[in-house]
Amino acid sequence: MANFNKVILAGNLTRDPELRYTPKGTAIAKIGLAINRKWRSESGEMKDETTFVDVDAFGKTAETIGQYLKKGRPILIEGRLRYDTWDDKQTGQKRSKLGVVMDSFQFMDSGNRGDSEGGSPAPRSRPSPAAPATEPVEGDAPHEGDDVPF
Repeated sequence: MANFNKVILAGNLTRDPELRYTPKGTAIAKIGLAINRKWRSESGEMKDETTFVDVDAFGKTAETIGQYLKKGRPILIEGRLRYDTWDDKQTGQKRSKLGVVMDSFQFMDSGNRGDSEGGSPAPRSRPSPAAPATEPVEGDAPHEGDDVPF
């Protein structure tokens, strides 16, 4: 049986990226993405729907996201779905969440929006070929047993 796990999403960041490092030095960025959908109902009324997705990025990609992206910025990501399960420390109940592991991304604006926060603007072109932000590096994601700092 064939398997295929690919996600392409475009939306806006719901918060500033949360950048941390594993004890082995692997960068991990956690972002929230809001994807809006607008449509007209059968009665002609305009409807809005927002889907919120948690996304994890690793390695150089995570560092670039942490450096250039801020809350509200649009981004296009490609990745894969990941189903996480854990035991809630307070209640002891099983918990689960479906999220996305980012493989690559693209900036969707120039970053020069006149924000008063003074954040760093996104680069006008792709990062240098020596460390491209949009190319996944094999082994970027932590392996089972790595201590992830979240």
